[in-house]
Amino acid sequence: MRYLIVGLICSILSFPAFAELKIGFVNAIKVMDEAPQLQKASKALEAEFSRRKRKLVSANNELKKMEEKFRKNSAIMNETKIKQESRKIRDLKRDLKRQQEEIGEDFNIRRSEELDKVQKVIIDVIQEIAKQGSYDFILSEGVVWASEQVDITDQVLKKLVKKLKKR
Repeated sequence: MRYLIVGLICSILSFPAFAELKIGFVNAIKVMDEAPQLQKASKALEAEFSRRKRKLVSANNELKKMEEKFRKNSAIMNETKIKQESRKIRDLKRDLKRQQEEIGEDFNIRRSEELDKVQKVIIDVIQEIAKQGSYDFILSEGVVWASEQVDITDQVLKKLVKKLKKR
């Protein structure tokens, strides 16, 4: 498929009528690494989940204290008390593991939602630049190399910064 696209572009560019074709390239990895919207979303997600994570860490610390206390005192406990305490510890471990998985799932869902929003903004910015710059093609994924003449990645990043400041 890639060879077909490259061949098609080469054949189009070989016709004199299409010699004025304007092509641009966007380094998607660089844009995703440096987009201020993504950095802002990451900070917001961290703030959103920090309270739940702190609560989980605190509960985990309490569990460790409970286990240590059980280890120290199990020698002087009767069998009924040992069974009760070990069941209590086991149930708490299970609950903490469930909470941890729940937080992880919730975080991944929210991260995907935020990533989708950022990707939409990036696509809008690229399309805006393409229209303003009268580009015929803007390429991204699957490009092995692009010269600086066609690379508009920095232009996209600058526009993303401006767009974020307007909010």
